[in-house]
Amino acid sequence: MRIAVSGGGTGGHIYPALALIREIHKKDEDVEFLYIGTKSGLESTLVPREKIPFKSIHITGFKRKLSFENVKTVLRFLKGVRDSKKMLKEFHPDVVIGTGGYVCGPVVYAAAKMGIPTIVHEQNSVPGLTNKFLSRYVDKIAICFEEARQFFPEQKVEMTGNPRASEVLGQDGIKGRLSTGLKLKVPTVLIFGGSRGAKPINEAVIKSLTELSSKPYQVLYVTGDSHFEEVQQEVELVGNPENVIIKPFIHNMPEVLAGVDLTVARAGATTLAELTSLGIPSILIPSPYVTDNHQEKNARALSEKGAARLLLEKDLTGPKLVESIDQILGQEQKLADMKKAAKKLGMPDAAQRVYHLIKEIAAK
Repeated sequence: MRIAVSGGGTGGHIYPALALIREIHKKDEDVEFLYIGTKSGLESTLVPREKIPFKSIHITGFKRKLSFENVKTVLRFLKGVRDSKKMLKEFHPDVVIGTGGYVCGPVVYAAAKMGIPTIVHEQNSVPGLTNKFLSRYVDKIAICFEEARQFFPEQKVEMTGNPRASEVLGQDGIKGRLSTGLKLKVPTVLIFGGSRGAKPINEAVIKSLTELSSKPYQVLYVTGDSHFEEVQQEVELVGNPENVIIKPFIHNMPEVLAGVDLTVARAGATTLAELTSLGIPSILIPSPYVTDNHQEKNARALSEKGAARLLLEKDLTGPKLVESIDQILGQEQKLADMKKAAKKLGMPDAAQRVYHLIKEIAAK
């Protein structure tokens, strides 16, 4: 079987695609892949690193207000469709799957017009413009949140979950703790704001360091590469508690996640897929700077089911953060109930579900 994959822009679109490819290869080494992205996107670095054949088209996203730039975007879209058709004719895929980002638009649209079976995978509870547009043309739409179902033609929708959920299972949490300098038998909270970090979260943590120093739990605090030096300067002024380990970035995040008791994080779809798959309770601080405020809606999907506590950025302060951590880690039954609720929402077989969908439409 040959599968063409397209997804780009942010890690939230790329990591599920890479997880799917890796999981399919575990099941069937003979499956061939072609990944179509953009040269300017993160995918141009991540995909070739995985030794996956990669080709690029030039495309930009629409501006949300009237602009001459949107006229250029339409022209780029049309050229992207032509370029995609050439690539697809050369590769002869059995199925084309888009995992989000504007690059998927011309690629998946071209495939649908060529009569190639197509799927889009929507990671968030509120779909982006590209997947809404493509939903009219594709054969199937894979979703990760029931809340997303309402935005698509019902007969096309399949609940699959996020392939990243499959990839984080079976990790060695002890190894994850030791790799970061954490103690093995101490309750642990991981605080991170995504791969780039989040300044409001960093500010709240810095203001909480003195208070955290007296807590019976330990903290692994990941600042994000771009914020690390600034945070370190602030930490030097207030002091770094022995029970707080500060890192700029974590490369073995699945291992580390498997070893923590509670996580404080943004509410990106990939992060939530990992947390629910592993059954990790969380305090979610959704980014208010994303399209359609979809992170808050993602977070509410967990908080309303008892798997997470929602803390809006506008309400975030150092004392509020520490209070929220204390209220969960300090109550064994509360922690156990949240773990159970998170695990119930997890879809550890997500990659297999997506692969089954791929094989299903390829066989028609």
